[in-house]
Amino acid sequence: MPYPAHVPIMRPLIIAIDGPSGAGKGTIARGIARELGYRHIDSGAMYRAVAWKAARDGVPLDNDAAVTSLAARSRIDVASNRVTIDDTDVTRAIRTPDIDRAAAAVARLPGVRGVLVDRQRQLGAGGGIVMEGRDIGTVVFPNADVKIYLDASPEERARRRAVDPAHTGVPAAVSDVATLLTQRDEQDRTRTASPLLAAKDAVIVDTTGKGVDEVVKEVLGVVKLKMADG
Repeated sequence: MPYPAHVPIMRPLIIAIDGPSGAGKGTIARGIARELGYRHIDSGAMYRAVAWKAARDGVPLDNDAAVTSLAARSRIDVASNRVTIDDTDVTRAIRTPDIDRAAAAVARLPGVRGVLVDRQRQLGAGGGIVMEGRDIGTVVFPNADVKIYLDASPEERARRRAVDPAHTGVPAAVSDVATLLTQRDEQDRTRTASPLLAAKDAVIVDTTGKGVDEVVKEVLGVVKLKMADG
């Protein structure tokens, strides 16, 4: 099904898309980036890549200094369909339940967040990006041109994630996934460094029961309003 027509842009914007797991950030961010001809950056993939390398190298995930050092010396490239760390393709390896948990632990480390937030700002400094994550509109780009916070009901989020083999490996029981999502939500919202929350000036979009095209169109509408306001 085709997306809405491309939107002409007078200057490259920074578009921040935040929200919890299963809200549709990745799918919607890619759709928006495709329509605008922008680069899509999944900030969460950077934390996952660091977590994967730390686990591989036997670095304790609660050792801020050690994991921060690892992150600082690692070359991480996040493309639209490929993630590498030190030239190793980890695109599939970082999408597992074990890495879900490891990434949540790594994301709680202030030092690691400092390293990766700095890199994310460098990637998006020139605009023309759609960056997704959990703290893009609040911490990484508090002055982003457009801030979107995607959310969905817990049941909807669990259902989506349960049938997503990129995260579960195989279709999983919705109840089991719901438990994991609840735990991740609690970790993200209570962490000291950059907790998950909607920016005060973010537009909140509930994706419950909506198709991808519908949500992409809704977000593009917010972008058009921003353009009209200058």
